[in-house]
Amino acid sequence: MSFRALAAPVAAVIMSIAVTTAADAADKTLKVGFVGVTSGPAAAWGTSNVRSMQTLAAIWNEKGGVKIGDDTYKIDIVTFDDQKDPKRSIAGMEKMAQEGIHYVVGPNVDDGAAAVRPVAEKAGIIYFPYAFPKTLYVKPASNAVLGMVANYQSAPAIYKYLKDKRGVNSIAFVAANESDPLSQRDGGVATAKALGLKILAATDTYQNDTQDFTPVLTPIVKLKPDLLVLSGVAPANAPLLIRSARELGFKGLISTETAQDAKVLQEGAGDLANGFISVGGASTPAIRSNAMDEFIARYTKMFGEYNDESNTKVYALEYIVDTLKADPKAINDIAEFKKEMDVFSAPNPFVKSGTLHYVGMTSFGQKRQIAVPLVVQEFENGNFKTLFVADVD
Repeated sequence: MSFRALAAPVAAVIMSIAVTTAADAADKTLKVGFVGVTSGPAAAWGTSNVRSMQTLAAIWNEKGGVKIGDDTYKIDIVTFDDQKDPKRSIAGMEKMAQEGIHYVVGPNVDDGAAAVRPVAEKAGIIYFPYAFPKTLYVKPASNAVLGMVANYQSAPAIYKYLKDKRGVNSIAFVAANESDPLSQRDGGVATAKALGLKILAATDTYQNDTQDFTPVLTPIVKLKPDLLVLSGVAPANAPLLIRSARELGFKGLISTETAQDAKVLQEGAGDLANGFISVGGASTPAIRSNAMDEFIARYTKMFGEYNDESNTKVYALEYIVDTLKADPKAINDIAEFKKEMDVFSAPNPFVKSGTLHYVGMTSFGQKRQIAVPLVVQEFENGNFKTLFVADVD
């Protein structure tokens, strides 16, 4: 993996595409489905996906739809909550396969993404998980496309920044006792070792439905690490862990490689969350375009609030549609989509300067990841401020 600094201070989701022709209209409809987590502690992840998709579709539809080849399509978003349950993820993928859908975004977590792989490959579905296991993206796998920056790509950038800029020399990890956060913790531990950081704790876990984190955090706080990493922490659990650590007297930095919700942090931890570092949305105020401003305004109008994570989640629908524009035959032929990914390039509408293109050669040996800026942010008084932005190859 490689990083190029750009600025410094700085669900399971199933996106499906099925094509139908309305009997009473010339335009066609591109059905885009969502199957992802929109309930429980991780609900913010999938909700951000759904709302981003619905907002972008509304903007496009009001402008007359999207032109793909010789046809113009209206976008219809169909949603399904998998409740972060791999069995429901499979059911959602099977439902989309039965409807002839070829393009999927999600699931949001490792278990779900692994569970749906056989269905996707058998049915001829390209899917875009928000999950990190490399086995999903390296050969012989070829149908999954990573929809965000992975923890093993962001962790080196975050830890190095904190080591160089904030004097971090020691680190401790705590994770939920589930495969996704445990995998992220193990990746973080390996990164910390490579950077020469002193690892004070790397085996402490909690159950995802925990409400009192004091027993888990008390021995870690006593070790006084410079940095406490909440590996793979769900948005609903982050403020509880932060609050417990601070109330126990922890004075060091706290970070995670997962995206978070500023509103949830403010409501759950208030000022105690100040200084919390996480991966942010891909369009910071310094680099975002007028089109991104339009998206944020429309999203806020539709839902009464905005989630910074949608700065990243907006990209999946854009990538699928723009890749289909580049090769209209791919609407019903995923082999054409795969070929197009190797050469695809289009203007990035969400930043002032940049392109949409597929990456992943460094991490996976093939282009099975969408290129979105790696944004690292710090929570302060109810909002995120950008620490730095980088590229991932």
